[in-house]
Amino acid sequence: MIKKTTKQKITTDILIIGSGIAGLSLALKLAKHFKIILVAKSSITEGSSQYAQGGIAGVLDPFDSVESHIEDTIKAGAGLCKKSAVRIVAQNATQAILKLIKMGVPFSKKIQSEDFHLTKEGGHSHRRIIHASDHTGKSILKTLIDKIHNSANINILTEHMSVDLIYNKNLPIKERECIGGHILDKKTNQVITIIANYTVLATGGASKCYLYTSNPDTSTGDGIAMAWRAGCKITNMEFNQFHPTCLFHPKDRSFLITEALRGEGAVLKLPSGKEFMQDHDLRADLAPRDIVARAIDYEMKKHGIDCVFLDISHKKESFIKHHFPTIYSRCLKNGIDITKEAIPVVPAAHYTCGGIHTNLTGQTNLNRLFAIGETAYTGLHGANRLASNSLAEGLVFAELAYQQIKKLYLPIKKSSIINTKIWDTSFVTQSEEKILVSHDWDELRRVMWDYVGIVRTDNRLRQALKRIKLLREEVREYFYSYNLSSDLLELRNLTQVSEIIVKSAIARKESRGLHYNINHPHTKKNGKTTSLQKTIKKGIKK
Repeated sequence: MIKKTTKQKITTDILIIGSGIAGLSLALKLAKHFKIILVAKSSITEGSSQYAQGGIAGVLDPFDSVESHIEDTIKAGAGLCKKSAVRIVAQNATQAILKLIKMGVPFSKKIQSEDFHLTKEGGHSHRRIIHASDHTGKSILKTLIDKIHNSANINILTEHMSVDLIYNKNLPIKERECIGGHILDKKTNQVITIIANYTVLATGGASKCYLYTSNPDTSTGDGIAMAWRAGCKITNMEFNQFHPTCLFHPKDRSFLITEALRGEGAVLKLPSGKEFMQDHDLRADLAPRDIVARAIDYEMKKHGIDCVFLDISHKKESFIKHHFPTIYSRCLKNGIDITKEAIPVVPAAHYTCGGIHTNLTGQTNLNRLFAIGETAYTGLHGANRLASNSLAEGLVFAELAYQQIKKLYLPIKKSSIINTKIWDTSFVTQSEEKILVSHDWDELRRVMWDYVGIVRTDNRLRQALKRIKLLREEVREYFYSYNLSSDLLELRNLTQVSEIIVKSAIARKESRGLHYNINHPHTKKNGKTTSLQKTIKKGIKK
């Protein structure tokens, strides 16, 4: 139950950090039995889930099969998918979708039909993507949030950002327990200590470490960085997916153009009008994202152009407006009528395929800590994520984590609550200038974009690591000297996660999936994951 022990210390049954589809789904399930505190970094709707356009992959067509979905996922994952994770998602995705339908999510139907419209995206061999026009994430979130607001057992803290997890630093990692987290109230700049019997990280990915990204400002790798500092294993962080088609416009740089356009017949073209994807892959415009992103990057560099063009104007105007109303209206605001002309697009950082290493119930190697959604590495995505598998993963692992928490549930010792200290601010002062934070933030994202992007080299990676280490030390000194702010916390997390990404990329001496290194262009016969874990010394204090 929720109980205030002091003004700055709160206790609850379950603490869920993150308000995307994975976090909201789990909160609704757990609220049947427990008191929940749900922490939302911004508003409850802000996050990557809100901007998910495409849909959810699941076997809904009688001509499709679970085995086919598994095969497509493993193929896209370039030999690094964990087959047990792939199977469990493919087998349970349909049931998760049916539950959303029962909740009232307004999935699109065929014109003049009661049958759901299924689309096909790159890497899929069948039409298996169920969607709500081109605003699937937004529609699902609205449905879940309506349910959340009707639950008496869920206490929502909006405009709150996690600082660090709480655990016993004097114990070896195998004996440690996560008993909550320190949370910054962004409105008051006060840190609240929340003690919980179980903590769940559903904080999303880390694509904001790149200069150009389709992600919202909240995607700063907070959960991954906190888990790393607590001693959790982090896996496959070198595999950051670059979405091939982000709108290229001086006033609208972060708007995603869904892969579903290519699934419905859109083609990529050079400024001359020449189609080029058939020169890079037999599947042409329906190749997986890693291949399409590299192809666009290659053509842009080869021809010295700022963007390429995605053209669906050959389709009927009524078809385009019906299936892609969000993209149509957003582009029109920028002076682009997609029913008559092609859309200028460029690749942008989109999805973190690696993350906090978990088992098949969402458990991390830190006791009482779970991770679900994009922040977790379950083994589903391997070296590249198959389109529309992310929402399916979030929904399926929310159910698996719910079942496991319910099965394991046991309160922490009362002494743990009593002995937990509130956040100490006695040794910090108010910073009189913020130039270091803004400058380091900008430099970090440029270093990552220029040196750790779609195409990499050994030398670029070494240079990136050298600079990021210096940035991280600057941020560390700032963190322990001045009062906290959300910008400082995000920069702290981004520098930490960026360092992990670069170290993981350096460790991979091959090219595979989303990781392409000119100095190691070949793919090894037997692929292995890249797992890193912080060396923890007992008794070390801040």
